[in-house]
Amino acid sequence: MFFWRQLKWRIVATHMFVVVVGVGVILLMALLVTRYVVPGTVEKSVAELLINNADASDPADVSEATAVLMEPFRRSLLLSVLVAGACALLAGIVTSLLLVREILRPLRQIGSSSRRIAAGHYDERVAVPSSDELAQVATSFNEMAAELARVEETRVALIGDVSHELRTPLTSLSGYLEGVIDGLFPADDATMVMMSQEVRRMRRLVDDLQILSRVEAGQISLKLEAYDIRRSVEQVIVQLQPQWQAQSVAVKAELPADEIIVYADSDRVAQILTNLLGNAMAYTQEGGDILVTADVIGHFAQISVKDSGSGISQEQLPYLFERFFRADRSRARASGGSGIGLTISRHLAWAMGGELSAQSEGLGHGSTFQIKLPLAIQG
Repeated sequence: MFFWRQLKWRIVATHMFVVVVGVGVILLMALLVTRYVVPGTVEKSVAELLINNADASDPADVSEATAVLMEPFRRSLLLSVLVAGACALLAGIVTSLLLVREILRPLRQIGSSSRRIAAGHYDERVAVPSSDELAQVATSFNEMAAELARVEETRVALIGDVSHELRTPLTSLSGYLEGVIDGLFPADDATMVMMSQEVRRMRRLVDDLQILSRVEAGQISLKLEAYDIRRSVEQVIVQLQPQWQAQSVAVKAELPADEIIVYADSDRVAQILTNLLGNAMAYTQEGGDILVTADVIGHFAQISVKDSGSGISQEQLPYLFERFFRADRSRARASGGSGIGLTISRHLAWAMGGELSAQSEGLGHGSTFQIKLPLAIQG
């Protein structure tokens, strides 16, 4: 039946079933008691009373007197049970309806608010009821709504950031093309090279965004293996040697003599280290130095990249790993960075069961980036 599919009628029916069963049991017991227990007791009392009465000693008189006394007793008892049953039914209906209201009102509000959130009203929230269980449901719903609002804000900000990042190379490319068409720039190799550089910037940004979306969705492929993390550090330093030598920046590595065996993807670790060292070189002035160290802390290997560069302010530090955040926008844009390298690196570290963090004492005091990766279980 249709009404049985509704929770409120199920609650009312459950309460009514309990009341009816209770009243039925009481009525049955009353009938049994008045039929088999009470008559014997009353008959005995009446017999004693008649024996003491000199005018009445016939047993027939005892039975007649007992019957006379039992009839109003039965009626009174049955009437009392029926009145009590009616009151119990009324109380059951009232309490069940109040309970239904207490349960279904916040559930209906949650249902209504969820439809509004689905329609795009991410600021929707529900009142938290007094019941602990329903309060937990309402609180979880509000937390979900707040997280959806944050995701929507991130999505809108991401669209704006991507538009902003693509606008710069597109504007430059459009300017070159218009200049060539109008005859302001010669259509020679130098102009083509500059236009090609802007195209490469856009391609690099698109590639980074694709990698970031895959990493955040957990779709990045990892080849986890047990290997010596010192190998990745030495490899990246050697690969970037021409760059840091050309910038007159000293890069040193202080690695322990013993192996540090981690369980990670060596290519992804090298990608993270390359990004960190590249950032350190970009923000370290000529004659500065960068120190790379490795150590074991608990069940993790920790690799630190410390530079003597421009540093990071305490206000900027919490936002360092957000998409398109740049501590120095003009310098980062000149270097062609997309602004999401650190975001990708942190998600890669998370995907391998590690962490990526940053510390700085402020502007002018350099910065330190630390990668933590799980150690391989030694057999």
